[in-house]
Amino acid sequence: MSFLLDIHELPRRAGEYREYRLDLLLESPLGLDLISIDRGERILVEISATSVDEGVLIRANLRGMAKGECARCLEPVSIDVNQDFDELFEYPSKASALSKDEIETDEILRVEDDHVDLATPIRDAILLALPVNPLCAPDCPGLCSHCGVALRDVEQGHAHDQPDQRWSALSALAEKLKEGEPRDGR
Repeated sequence: MSFLLDIHELPRRAGEYREYRLDLLLESPLGLDLISIDRGERILVEISATSVDEGVLIRANLRGMAKGECARCLEPVSIDVNQDFDELFEYPSKASALSKDEIETDEILRVEDDHVDLATPIRDAILLALPVNPLCAPDCPGLCSHCGVALRDVEQGHAHDQPDQRWSALSALAEKLKEGEPRDGR
């Protein structure tokens, strides 16, 4: 996925800035297992690009709609994603002040041919905005562990009598005692 922003109109003089607005169509889902922004959905990105000595500072806000399922009851969930991010894209001619030992060169975002690739910052911002365990409601009780029914749809005190099989011999004895049968033939 490549989200290139053309910044050729942005002067390289420190302090100069331009504003951009991108309406991006996702070619593949972006998110987590339980919730993501689906393929074919749109992401709106509002960007302020500022020239600085080292490169271009990108300040952006992205908005989109993530859909998935509740981690407790598996009901459909929709979450408005509204996330800000800031990234510095270095000019290729500006050598980083940090040595190669201090930072991986693939971690440095670069301006290439008057373009910045926003794919990594957008992906990271979306992943940070999404909950790992999305919920339909903060107090969602989930599903019954025995029958699988949604606990919010059943009456209070929903329970299943499933005694532990290891105690079945004692259960049979308890039933005999309740019925008043004599013990040991007395």
